[in-house]
Amino acid sequence: MPVKEKIGIVVSNKMQKTVVVKVESRYPHPMYSKTMIKTCKYLVHDETNECNIGDQILIKECRPRSKKKRWFLSKLISKSSLIT
Repeated sequence: MPVKEKIGIVVSNKMQKTVVVKVESRYPHPMYSKTMIKTCKYLVHDETNECNIGDQILIKECRPRSKKKRWFLSKLISKSSLIT
């Protein structure tokens, strides 16, 4: 089974070793062909607490680490220019 990967933006990093990531998927509306945007939030395991709000990261699916946490940080793609 292939490992699922997604690219998203960090929305919150207030928890220890956990960040909330927003992932957008774009698809055409089946009837009107307008581009629709669906947004999902994922809880992601960040072992070293290196992510800040606004960072773009690559996440991969893994075994369940808690009730809602099923993804882990694979790679930090770009740092945010925001100072937090």
